[in-house]
Amino acid sequence: MTTMTLPVLSSGDSLDRYIQQISAIPMLTQEEETSLATRLHEHNDLEAAGKLVMSHLRVVASIARGYAGYGLPQADLIQEGNIGLMKAVKRFEPARGVRLYSFAVHWVRAEIHEYILRNWRLVRIATTKAQRKLFFNLRSMKSSLNALTHKEAQQIADDLGVKREEVLEMETRMTGHDVALVADDGDDESYAPIDWLADNDNEPVAVLERRATDRLQGEDLHAALGSLDDRSRRIVEARWLSDDSGATLHELADEFGVSAERIRQIEVKALQKMKTALAVAA
Repeated sequence: MTTMTLPVLSSGDSLDRYIQQISAIPMLTQEEETSLATRLHEHNDLEAAGKLVMSHLRVVASIARGYAGYGLPQADLIQEGNIGLMKAVKRFEPARGVRLYSFAVHWVRAEIHEYILRNWRLVRIATTKAQRKLFFNLRSMKSSLNALTHKEAQQIADDLGVKREEVLEMETRMTGHDVALVADDGDDESYAPIDWLADNDNEPVAVLERRATDRLQGEDLHAALGSLDDRSRRIVEARWLSDDSGATLHELADEFGVSAERIRQIEVKALQKMKTALAVAA
């Protein structure tokens, strides 16, 4: 059994060429839909599924055109809609007396809606069912391109079951524009939001803390080590300041001819002495 190859709309293809290709695919009669759907569900006939999908690709393209105002690539909207179409074909039951076109519209729109909500802005703008309804209906419900008055916003809020403040906020976010965080490299005179962000690395308190840390790890640490006797200093350096993984208590015990417990006692006493010296220096 051979399977049909679906037209694929990639970023490098011409949208017009794709539309021409899918427009040349004939629509199916209701009898043909029923026959193909039966073959798909009873025999898992992928060729039948391909014919059902291909005959309705033009429907997806038509629906996707209605979402051109959101600034997203038309090709991406079509591809997402095609995913919804394939889901609809999988679930289509002609015995219910509904044509595939009518059944698929919901699935196509649902996939396109989800894609727009995921990608329209960096910040998610519609997280509840009511907000999604507002997002996709606000443009068509506005009587003009002018900003909504409070009376108009209240009317839309009542119709959609949301708060007036949500209508006004959604309008503000939909009519705003994305702003680049970093200015164009070729424009030396421009300023971007990143230019106004605080530089915590150069904040005075952070600078003083770094200086104190550097001094503590440098001059003060050297002075604290200098307060130890040779054996104690050797033990601390070998255990804590070595570039390697550090010497073990038993290795140092063999070096000095004492027990490992004795090395541990010397280490504890030396570290306490260094801690006192560093506290005084700070």
